[in-house]
Amino acid sequence: MSTHLLGDTAVLLGRSLRHVTRSVDTIVTTAITPIMMLLLFVYVFGGAIETGTASYVNYLLPGILLITVASGIAYTAFRLFTDMQSGIFERFQSMPIARSSVLWAHVLTSLAANLISLAVVVLAALLMGFRSGAGVAAWLAVIGILVLFTLALTWLAVIAGLSAKTMEGASAFSYPLIFLPFVSSAFVPTATMPGPVRAFAEHQPVTSIVNAIRALYTEQPVGTDIWTALAWCAGILVVAYLLAMNAYRRRTA
Repeated sequence: MSTHLLGDTAVLLGRSLRHVTRSVDTIVTTAITPIMMLLLFVYVFGGAIETGTASYVNYLLPGILLITVASGIAYTAFRLFTDMQSGIFERFQSMPIARSSVLWAHVLTSLAANLISLAVVVLAALLMGFRSGAGVAAWLAVIGILVLFTLALTWLAVIAGLSAKTMEGASAFSYPLIFLPFVSSAFVPTATMPGPVRAFAEHQPVTSIVNAIRALYTEQPVGTDIWTALAWCAGILVVAYLLAMNAYRRRTA
């Protein structure tokens, strides 16, 4: 980013963050659903699910974290769609500011809000018995993967926010993303799944991301999962960014 772009993004980021702080219910709502899922799976289904680990909450947490992000980005698409409909983008275009700073402000706001939601979910998991002996380096790696994953999905949300015709359509795109962890290793080992479902689960991005995060905080060898996870996140991020910028240029042309 150039200095001009950084300055404009910082100003617009402050605007977006003020909007979020005035509607804290969005962050609370984003965190409550994953916490309810934690409670449901740990205390209702956990006893019937065999994962080969001592603590089901430890096994479950990575998938819940990804669901938290997938839920949170729906608000990014919603806020962007609202700005587009209100005419604020046209007003920004008449000002001497970097055009892409408007999108970057929404993306960084999403990242900040999702990190807060993730912290709340991890705190709830700790109260439910989650424990990890992982060191600082492992936790930094986990945070790095989650940040990259959040940025990748947020740029997908930008595409939805720019392309949607209705408010409901802007946020509805996140539903398939929320569903993906259910067909992965997030809740049960993929070995327990029937053939075609297992093949899909083992080769979709969520499984490698979940496995990498789980291995890091349980101090297990990460193998190739971490590189596969990073490749998926980086690939989605690059493609989504290019498509989002193209959609933005078309909408503001």
